[in-house]
Amino acid sequence: MTSRSEALPIEVSPSGAEETIRTGSLTDELFAKLEARIRSGELPAGSRLPSQKEIALSENVSRTVVREAVARLAAQGLTLSRQGAGVFVAETAEYRAFQITRDEVQELADVIKLLEIRMAVETEMAGLAAARRTTADIGAIQDALEEMVAVGEDPVASAKADAAFHLAIAQATQNEYYARFVEFLGLRLVPSRSLYLGDKPDEAHRAYAAKVLAEHEAIVDAIIRMDSARAREAARQHMHESLTRHSTLSASLRARRRTDEAC
Repeated sequence: MTSRSEALPIEVSPSGAEETIRTGSLTDELFAKLEARIRSGELPAGSRLPSQKEIALSENVSRTVVREAVARLAAQGLTLSRQGAGVFVAETAEYRAFQITRDEVQELADVIKLLEIRMAVETEMAGLAAARRTTADIGAIQDALEEMVAVGEDPVASAKADAAFHLAIAQATQNEYYARFVEFLGLRLVPSRSLYLGDKPDEAHRAYAAKVLAEHEAIVDAIIRMDSARAREAARQHMHESLTRHSTLSASLRARRRTDEAC
């Protein structure tokens, strides 16, 4: 076992989902504001964005909201970071980059599409992390895994810890583009457990959490051992299990709808 903890509730409850949606809405609004300022030329190419603290104060939002909005700007190629200097508008800001908005990942079918993309990305990401990871990377990955367990009673915090786990693996690849992609997806990386389990009893939730914990630990163990082939397989298996669960649920819901329509 690579974690010193025993349980891993990783998803959001209805109240946690509401908080996540509020944060997502604020992030979307702030991103739209910053993007408009860049597109209009108010923030011209080469200009420096205000600091995250300044943006948070002026827009009356949290640093988390600012961080996610700025990460999305970077993912779309609108900004770039210069170490020690700040975030600047990219010279190529007029070109639109690939994006997946939070509003696009609301339905089960959308979650499945995102899981299909993640299977390809995270499989190779885990393999590269195993080949290139440092001792510090291992510490960050294990810390994130343990944090998911430690904050298990707080659905919002545990979902954030799950996203941090994937980000730590991305950073272990030593390829900043993986990290930027994972930062851009943020909490969209973590399909709500309630989407799959609904109102099933606590025992089902605990069993699900234990299974996901084991899947995560298999990835971490392979990365620690610098076994790229096994890391890829563990990551692929983890994503395959999630994709299968949600695809099965989708098929079940379609069948139920057909039955209801026939009655």
